[in-house]
Amino acid sequence: MYELKTKQNDGSVIEFIEKVENPKKREDAYKLLDIFSETTGYEAKMWGPSIIGFGSYHYKYKTGHEGDAPLVGFSPRKAKISLYFATGDMEREKLLIKLGKHTSGKACVYINKIADIDETVLKQLINQSVQFLQKNYSN
Repeated sequence: MYELKTKQNDGSVIEFIEKVENPKKREDAYKLLDIFSETTGYEAKMWGPSIIGFGSYHYKYKTGHEGDAPLVGFSPRKAKISLYFATGDMEREKLLIKLGKHTSGKACVYINKIADIDETVLKQLINQSVQFLQKNYSN
């Protein structure tokens, strides 16, 4: 049976950020930590070895696969910073147009640095994602 690798754990968020090699990316990670914490009101938790998540929700797909995931999160990866927001929300797409320099995949939004994006829009994306997930995955 499939087991989800990205689970919330007791790893230290600060220790993880301190291990980010690039000093500018580390600085951006601390800034994102502040933005996500203040915007969500949730304490940062490690999810798997490299995702900093905020809040959580339980999902169950039609296939029967289910699990827990952070409402929103980010990861300061070597190449780019990954931002995690809800998928399937049309409001997300409208906000991404205004975010600034980024690329996006199905689940992730990738940025090079915080200076490339509009922090106000980032906060709107965080709030929208949390609201969307809480509405669609409430117990």
